[in-house]
Amino acid sequence: MKIGAEEKNKVRVMLGLLGLALLSVIYGIRSSGPDAAAASPPPATAAAAAAAAKKAQLQVREITLDPTINTHLLLASQTKYEGGKRNIFRMEELPPPVLPPVVVPPRTPDQTQPVVQPPPPINLKFFGFSSKPGEPKKAFLSEGEDIFVAVEGEIINRRYKILQINNTSVMVEDMLTNYKQPIPLTVPPPTG
Repeated sequence: MKIGAEEKNKVRVMLGLLGLALLSVIYGIRSSGPDAAAASPPPATAAAAAAAAKKAQLQVREITLDPTINTHLLLASQTKYEGGKRNIFRMEELPPPVLPPVVVPPRTPDQTQPVVQPPPPINLKFFGFSSKPGEPKKAFLSEGEDIFVAVEGEIINRRYKILQINNTSVMVEDMLTNYKQPIPLTVPPPTG
């Protein structure tokens, strides 16, 4: 059987790895041999060995099957943190904010009710509607030069929501102030 140059290198590597594995097995056997036997002396008799095994098994069973909490074991395992008052997540500690004192002006009897400003009126004009069978009713509204055609539930001019369209008026809600206002149908004056 001829072995080529590549096969010889593979065989050498394999023999080297086999030698390392053999050395590690020998080292493992030696380290657990006489020293391990001296660390734990064997029981004198089989009865003593059986009694020791049963005692160890009972201790394990008592530890693992006891559902009560051993508070003395918990207290013994606690450590008290003795850290400083420095925040480890900041380079330097910021001083606490100083809040100005709150001054409440005394109330006089005539100041009992706060003055509520009414919201600005909605500047839309309702000048007509269209209703076709099978389609929702459409309202024609204008604001200055802009004309809008809207159905119920639609938002126009990114501010006004059309709530309800009637034959004589349109209920509009200003989305910025939540102010609702009916806009009556305005009939343009006749020309001529």
